[in-house]
Amino acid sequence: MQLNSHDEWSPLKEIIVGSAANYTSHDRELSFDLFFHENLFRSDWAYPRLRQGHTESLGERSWRIKQQYVEELNEDVEGLARTLAGLGVTVHRPLPLPPDAAPIAGFGWSAAPVPPLNLRDNTLILGDEIVETPPAIRSRYLETRLLAPVFTRYFELGAKWTTMPRPILTDASFDLSYARDTETTLGGPTEPIADPRSSPYDVGFEMMLDGAQCLRLGRDLIVNIANANHAAACDWLERHLRGTYRVHRVHRMSDNHIDSMLLALRPGTFLARHEGIRDLLPAPFNTWKVIVPPRPSETHFPVYDDGDLILTTPYIDLNVLSVSPSEVLVNEDCVELIKTLEHEGFTVIPVRHRHRRLFGGGFHCFTLDTVRESTLEDYSA
Repeated sequence: MQLNSHDEWSPLKEIIVGSAANYTSHDRELSFDLFFHENLFRSDWAYPRLRQGHTESLGERSWRIKQQYVEELNEDVEGLARTLAGLGVTVHRPLPLPPDAAPIAGFGWSAAPVPPLNLRDNTLILGDEIVETPPAIRSRYLETRLLAPVFTRYFELGAKWTTMPRPILTDASFDLSYARDTETTLGGPTEPIADPRSSPYDVGFEMMLDGAQCLRLGRDLIVNIANANHAAACDWLERHLRGTYRVHRVHRMSDNHIDSMLLALRPGTFLARHEGIRDLLPAPFNTWKVIVPPRPSETHFPVYDDGDLILTTPYIDLNVLSVSPSEVLVNEDCVELIKTLEHEGFTVIPVRHRHRRLFGGGFHCFTLDTVRESTLEDYSA
């Protein structure tokens, strides 16, 4: 079918599900630590070793992931793909990351690539257009190339295919103000980020924006802006979409992604992490109903060792995927959220995802919906 996806809730027809093949480690360098800084160093969510201040192992560049977790992640991703196929959704898959993939090299940096797992991050689908967004993590610089066969098929069927300007990603490319700010949305303060090294390729703060910072609401697009990199990319996006979409900027709803802070489940209804989200919403949408589930219980998550690198808070399970305005895929372990959504009249489809805190994504992150029974509606009226 032709590419067509304007929102987060219309009946789902086709989707790309990510691949976790050959996920072995996290490459700890400036862009990775900056992206995950709140969850790497926040005292109330971090694992015990960090909470006690024992951070000597954080200087290691490559942080290995236990094989058991990798195998279980692969099982759960494949289970997600089977569940969607069983619901009648056509499921596409990216190319797997080669087991012997060489490091990605830029001007003055290198990073080991990761699999195309959290597909939502580096691509934005707007109607019949594929927009590849400028990555903020060096290890993910070439990730969308593993989706090229799928994108090519949609292009051959008539889709537009756009790539936003690619950043050089020198140390000086990153606006570090959010990471250094002690008054961030989620509470700070965080571990100080080291001063960036100068480079002959420095051009100042570059465009960086993930698709998961954008919430699609028909003709309206809510975009989270937390730093100068995001703002520059949003400038580009506004000019590119002028005349078709209305872009609404929200300021520091989170450090980057908002799909574990705010999701639209159907017209007029949001799922949100806390009540304060309403105060950050653009005026046309602050009258929508906001569903706030109870705080997730730590007992519903695996217990990890001190050497296991935790990348998200327990709120990661708010990262749900809507199959229709009434059906939602939810992690089977998040019982509080399941009960809340069922009470609100949704049909919940439970799916297993054990190690979401280790791999930085939920069902919304792991997928990229390409075809929904949607049109370019105005839901702000």
